[in-house]
Amino acid sequence: MRKRLLNRHEEALLQRERELLHRLSAALIRLDASAEDLARLDQARRQLDDLFLLVVVGEFNAGKSAFINALLGERVLEEGATPTTTRVHILRYGDQPGRQLLEADLEVVASPVEWLRNLNIVDTPGTNAVIQRHQQITEDFVPRSDLVLFVTSADRPFSESERQFLERIRAWGKKVVIVVNKVDLLDEADVPAVHRFVAENARRLLGLDPEIFMVSARLAQRAKMADRRGEAALGGPSVLELWSASQFEPLERYILETLDERERLRLKLLNPLGVAARLQARYAEVAQARLNVLADDFATIDAVERDLGAFQADMRRDFRYQLSQVDNILFRMGDRGVAFIDNTLRINRIFDLMNSAKVREAFEREVLGDTTAQIERQIGEMIDWMVEREYKQWQAVMAFLNRRAELHRDRVIGEVGGAFELNRRALLDRVRQATEHAVTTFDQRAEAEALAQSVQTALAQTALVEAGAVGLGALLLAALHSVVLDVTGLLFAGTVAALGLYVLPHRRRKARDELRSRVADLQARLAASLTDQFEAELARSTQSIQEAIQPYTRFVRTEREKLTAVADDLADMEQRLRALRAEIEAL
Repeated sequence: MRKRLLNRHEEALLQRERELLHRLSAALIRLDASAEDLARLDQARRQLDDLFLLVVVGEFNAGKSAFINALLGERVLEEGATPTTTRVHILRYGDQPGRQLLEADLEVVASPVEWLRNLNIVDTPGTNAVIQRHQQITEDFVPRSDLVLFVTSADRPFSESERQFLERIRAWGKKVVIVVNKVDLLDEADVPAVHRFVAENARRLLGLDPEIFMVSARLAQRAKMADRRGEAALGGPSVLELWSASQFEPLERYILETLDERERLRLKLLNPLGVAARLQARYAEVAQARLNVLADDFATIDAVERDLGAFQADMRRDFRYQLSQVDNILFRMGDRGVAFIDNTLRINRIFDLMNSAKVREAFEREVLGDTTAQIERQIGEMIDWMVEREYKQWQAVMAFLNRRAELHRDRVIGEVGGAFELNRRALLDRVRQATEHAVTTFDQRAEAEALAQSVQTALAQTALVEAGAVGLGALLLAALHSVVLDVTGLLFAGTVAALGLYVLPHRRRKARDELRSRVADLQARLAASLTDQFEAELARSTQSIQEAIQPYTRFVRTEREKLTAVADDLADMEQRLRALRAEIEAL
C-alpha cells in the first residue's frame, strides 16, 4: 500500500486505524486473549504495509488452481482431480519463475506477470479436502485477505460445506467475489438458473449481493495458451471463440481494472477492520460473560458480609443477656447485703457489733456466700457460648463457599475461562481450603482456655483487683472481698457511736448506700471489662473470617474494576470501528 502516495485524508485514516488496532490489542491482552487471536490482529496490522492480498478459496476440485493459471496466462500451479494444493501458495511478481518454501504450509511462487507488481494472489487447499489440515490452513489464511475470491463449481454449486465456509468468511467481515467455474459443463439454458441459485444463496449467507462471475477457467486457459503460441484453429474453435465461451473477460477486467489503486487501498484499509470487528465482538462477549460470573461472586461476598453483620448483631444482643446474668448475681448479693445491714445495725445487737471478726464472718457467709462461684460459672458459660458461636460461624461460611463452588463448577465455558477462570477458581478453592482448615482445626477447649486467660488478664488490667491475683476465681474473690472490707469497715466504725440512738440509723443508711455504691461500681467495672473483651474477641473472630476470604474478595473487586473498564473501552471501540469503516467505504 505504501507504493502509492497517500493524500492527507487517506494518511489520517491509516493513522486512526493503526491507533484503533493498537488499542484493541491492549484490551485483548488485558482479557488474556489467545495467542492465536493476538497474532491474527498483529498480522492484520502489519499487512497494512503489504501489497494487496487476493485470496482464492473453495472446495477442492472446484478449479481454483486452473482459475489462477488462466488468470496468469500460464500453467504455474499444478492441477488435478484430486487435492493437488497441499499448502498455501502466495503468487508474487518475480523477474524469473521460482519457488521458495517459507514454512511447512506456506510457499511463495514467483512469476513475471506484470500486474502481480500491484497485488499478490493466494491459492489455498480445498475446504473439503480429505486431509483435515488442508481445510485448517485454508480457514486460517482467510483473515489475512483483502479480497476473497470464492470459487465454486457449476456442476455442484454451493454445497453444504461451502455454505458453512462462507458463513465463517462473513464473520471476518471480508469482501467476497463469487466465481462459478466450469460453466462449460452446463447446457446454455441452465446457466441463468445456476446464476440465480448462487445469487439467492449468496444473498442469504452474506447478507448482500456480491459480484458473481460465471466462467470456464479451462476454456480461458486454452484460449490464452493458444494465443501465446500463435496457434490457428484447425477445425476447432478459434481463440476468440474459446475466449468468448470462457466468459472470463468480465472477471479479468474486474481484477485488473476495477481493482485500481484507490479500490485496492479501500479494501486494504477495510481488511484489518473486519478482523478487528470480529475480535472486538468476541471479546466484548468474553468481558460481559466474566462480569456476569463476577456478579455472582459479588453476591457471594455480599452474602458472607451480610451474614457476618448479622452474626455480630446476634452476638451483641445475646451478650447483653449473658452480661445481665452476671449483673443479677451481683444484684442478689447487694440485696442480701442490705438485708444483713438492716438486721445487724440494731441497738439490740450492740454487743455483736463489738465483735468485728464475728460480723465479718457472718457478712461473708450470708452476703458473699457462693457469689464468686456463680460469677465464675456464668463467665465460663459466656466464654463457652462465644467459642461455640464462632465455630458455627466458620462452619456456615465454609458451607456457603462450598455451595458456591459446586454451583458454578461446570458453568464457565469457552473463552470466559482461561487465566481469569483459573485464577478465580484457584482463589475460591484456596478460601474454601483455608476455611475448612479453620473449622477442622478448631479446638474449642483450647479456644475457651485462651479466651478465659484473656478475660482474666483484662479483668486485672481494668484494676478490679491487684494484678498479682491468680485465676479468674481469685480475681473475682478479691474484688468481692474488697466490697466486704469496705462495708464491714463502715459497720465497725458505727460501733463507737452505737449507743447514740440518733447516730445508729444514720450509720445504717450510710452503710446501705455504701454497699449499693460499691456493688454498682463493681458491676460497672466488671461489665466494662467483659464488654471490652467481648468486642475484642468478636472483632478478632470476624477479622479472621474476613482475612480468610480477602484474596477472593480482592480478586473479584479488582477484576470487576478491570473488566468494566475493558468492556467500556471495547464498546467505545465498536463505535469508532463503525465510524472508521463508513469513512473508508466512502473513499
